[in-house]
Amino acid sequence: MLRFIYTIIVNIFRILYYAPTMAHYAKHPEKYSTEDKYALAQKLIAIVQRTGRIKTEHYGEENLPKEGGYIMFANHQGRYDALGVISGHKRPCSFLITKFRANQFLAKQFFDMMGGVSIDKDSIKDQIRALKELANNVKDGKVFLVFPEGVYEKNQGNRLLEFKHGCFLSAKNAKCPIVPVALIDSYKVFGINSLKRVTSKVVYLEPIEYETYKDMHVKEISDLVKQSIADEIAKHTS
Repeated sequence: MLRFIYTIIVNIFRILYYAPTMAHYAKHPEKYSTEDKYALAQKLIAIVQRTGRIKTEHYGEENLPKEGGYIMFANHQGRYDALGVISGHKRPCSFLITKFRANQFLAKQFFDMMGGVSIDKDSIKDQIRALKELANNVKDGKVFLVFPEGVYEKNQGNRLLEFKHGCFLSAKNAKCPIVPVALIDSYKVFGINSLKRVTSKVVYLEPIEYETYKDMHVKEISDLVKQSIADEIAKHTS
């Protein structure tokens, strides 16, 4: 929390400038391409990393599909998770986020600019709508990041919480590759009260092709993805 507050304070004037800038980019797709928006997002994340004394290492980029849409399913450890992935993911990607988070200051401007999909966890109807919207985006060739745990806990560390199986319906509907992503020590970035330099890791694992999981139940897919992430985290933390 200390680093989060510190980063906000030292960047307050940048925030006052870039919040309306992101809103402007979102409102004018005729002027700013997806690549333009993504470049700005990565620029802003780089500022957060530099001023917050944060380093994120990316591994397994060779596992990422070169063409077409896909969904990355990652474990969830804290506020920095999506930023950590986006910081080193070369192709433009967006994310699934709760409506509560999507309406918060800064998160809203960033979400709108990135073309994210919001979801109401208390509404089954909206969950169906959101997963369908996500699938349609991926069918159109876009890349998305989803956190199957949905939430993270204080002092969670690198421990995994229960995965929500339903979110994997988006991949089945899109008939796209699933890329498990292991986030390691991401919780340290904004979750510990320290300003010492911190390093987190993003590991892209081998994709699971549609032909592999098309006949599997969503719980089986969820368990498969969760286990692969758990195994990778164990390699880096044992």
